[in-house]
Amino acid sequence: MTTPEAQQKLQTLSDEYQKLQTDLQAQVSALHRLEAQHTENTSVRSTLSNHSENSAIYKLIGPVLLKQEKAEAESAVEGRLEFIGNEMKRVEKLIADMQEKSEGKKMEVYQLQMKIQEGK
Repeated sequence: MTTPEAQQKLQTLSDEYQKLQTDLQAQVSALHRLEAQHTENTSVRSTLSNHSENSAIYKLIGPVLLKQEKAEAESAVEGRLEFIGNEMKRVEKLIADMQEKSEGKKMEVYQLQMKIQEGK
């Protein structure tokens, strides 16, 4: 492999590695948002469990507060928690896969750098 070809391949690999790192960071940010939503909904579930069945519960929809049955509110919160939990698992798996790909790309870059150094 000639030096210009090796340098071009190294640049391509480096660019691919950078893109993987950027995508990975975006997924980590998404996971943090999901964790915050999960915490918030867990808090809501806890608050709802402290109220009696005949307590007045309101749901904010736009600028309006609408009265809601406790069972309906609990069901909605449980549904959100289930959805968020599933989404967190999906994103965690995606992050693990991206980390594995990123490490592989990093090794490719390193090995090519070593070959270039040996050729000089």
